Amino acid sequence: MVFERRLSSKALAELCHRLAVEADAGIDIRRTWQREAEQAPGLLHTPFVQIRDALARGESLASAMLETGRLFPPLMLEMVHVGEQTGSLSQVFGRMSEHYLLQHQRQRALLVAIAWPMLQLAAAIFVIGCVIWVLGIVARRNNGQPIDILGFGLIGNRGLLIYINIIVVVGLCVAGLVVAVRRGMLWTRPLQRIVMRLPGFGRCAEKLALSRLTWALYLTLNVAMDLRRVVPLALRATGSDYYEQHTDEAVALVAAGQPIYQAFRQTGVFPRDFIDALEVAEESGNTVEAMGRLSKRYQEEADAALKTMSVLIGFLVWAAVAALIIFMIFRLFSFYIGAINDAMKP
Repeated sequence: MVFERRLSSKALAELCHRLAVEADAGIDIRRTWQREAEQAPGLLHTPFVQIRDALARGESLASAMLETGRLFPPLMLEMVHVGEQTGSLSQVFGRMSEHYLLQHQRQRALLVAIAWPMLQLAAAIFVIGCVIWVLGIVARRNNGQPIDILGFGLIGNRGLLIYINIIVVVGLCVAGLVVAVRRGMLWTRPLQRIVMRLPGFGRCAEKLALSRLTWALYLTLNVAMDLRRVVPLALRATGSDYYEQHTDEAVALVAAGQPIYQAFRQTGVFPRDFIDALEVAEESGNTVEAMGRLSKRYQEEADAALKTMSVLIGFLVWAAVAALIIFMIFRLFSFYIGAINDAMKP
């Protein structure tokens, strides 16, 4: 479901950091999750207790986390499974902590960048609501004759209530759409493909996706893992159906003996510089080190792209505010001209 509870990036970063420290110290995983269950706040208490009980029954950590539903992202579940199989849980949790901390910082930077345009939008919505309410007062003082300046038939307390309901419904729909896109719901995948083709937004989304992809390749190729599992995991890490839709094609090529760069090249969706870097890395036999360097480079480019995306989103919000203000000005002007024309009639 869209609003099913999931851990935020900040909570995931903090959890992975604690698990990495305790795993590195050699503390038994059952004791670790006993402490996590005791200290888990609010709604997290029940799933954390579920994990603790599953570990006490002898289940693996990956399967125990999987039983909680969608609380943990697929990438984390897969990497925990790999960490258990290879005995590198502390390293996996350490890298996952860095990944989710960076993701949280990016999300926070985006919210800070669009905070002022959103306040302007909220102010414009509030002013329109005040106008609707004032029109009701004017109508009562004018012997009940309504003066519909906005032209929507929204006047007085009743009109204000309808207006508030419309704003709430629209706000919930936008919030649900944003959450659905972030969680990769099936019905939002065409939207993700459209965004990749939009001027400005497409390049920003590409850099963010490639930074996640190279990071996932660095993480998975650094452990003993079948390439047929590496490829779908890396493509899923992009968080974009623009790349995920080619998973079956890429896996089939890898299973046929093709190198990863050739499988990605056949999809036709990856930029040439990325394919060339991956090709050189695989042919030279230092794919892990190259993906580590490439991941850092794409992270820097992704941060710059995120700033650009913040500016674009802020501009769109500002444009919406400007459109509301212009609409109000024209409505008031037309009402004023209409009143003058009515007064001049015999």
